[in-house]
Amino acid sequence: MLIKINKSMIEENILWEVFIQSKNGLAHKHVGNVHAPDKEIALQNARDLYTRRNEGSCIWVVKSSDIVSSESEDSEAFFDPSNDKLYRHPTFYKMPDGSKHI
Repeated sequence: MLIKINKSMIEENILWEVFIQSKNGLAHKHVGNVHAPDKEIALQNARDLYTRRNEGSCIWVVKSSDIVSSESEDSEAFFDPSNDKLYRHPTFYKMPDGSKHI
């Protein structure tokens, strides 16, 4: 069976990044990407591809074009303002015994 794919079918597929939360309360982790024309189909494709064995409790799909990143060569200037705020570095807090995922 031969399937014809025209140019408009390829152009309307958007690249979506997929993030899976393995258990409630844990952070979402990037697991890969899918192509889909809209967010609903992207979510279904991500579910079918990345959670075949009930690996997740929640899925996020984000358009790849909407992701913004800082530049690694600008990291010193970009992250420098946080270094002078001691309250952002919890080195003087004592963690309670039995604390997980904090």
